[in-house]
Amino acid sequence: MALFKRSDLIKEANDNRLSKSMVESNFIKLAGIKKSYDIFLSHSFLDAIEVETLKSKIETLGYSVYVDWLEDSFDRENVTQETAEIIKRRMENCKCLLYATSKNSKASKWMPWELGFFDGRKEKVAILPVIDDINGQTQFKGQEYLTLYPYVDIATIEGSSEFQLWINTSDGGNKVLKSWI
Repeated sequence: MALFKRSDLIKEANDNRLSKSMVESNFIKLAGIKKSYDIFLSHSFLDAIEVETLKSKIETLGYSVYVDWLEDSFDRENVTQETAEIIKRRMENCKCLLYATSKNSKASKWMPWELGFFDGRKEKVAILPVIDDINGQTQFKGQEYLTLYPYVDIATIEGSSEFQLWINTSDGGNKVLKSWI
């Protein structure tokens, strides 16, 4: 099993010629609206490049992923009741929430709100660690309240070369994300 490494996501973004300006230009466009998604990706906008790459990687595994600034156009600096309602509606139309924790996520005001809202409604919440360096790390340990939830990593199915997202529970168990949602 492997955690997502921040430097790998940035390298892949650079390899795919994604730039901060390209990411920011996506923020102002209104993408096609889907009625439902497999995953609501809760994240810090400060991790925009990593998040766009992560979204793409997850989609190649067969999941649909909602990222607010790629799907909906609203002013991030001027939060309104309408903004909150859009996010609530989007969460209602997602099967699970993956909480992309990073060094930037600690400063996010939206992420804890999204986590609490989704957990209270559907209970299908998992932590998706984006770490700076692995250093032999094979398991995730985050802020104490995040340990209440299973965490996600990526690995092949035994005897296969096919990658899957895995849900890892505190008791050492794991299962493929598709069967969890």
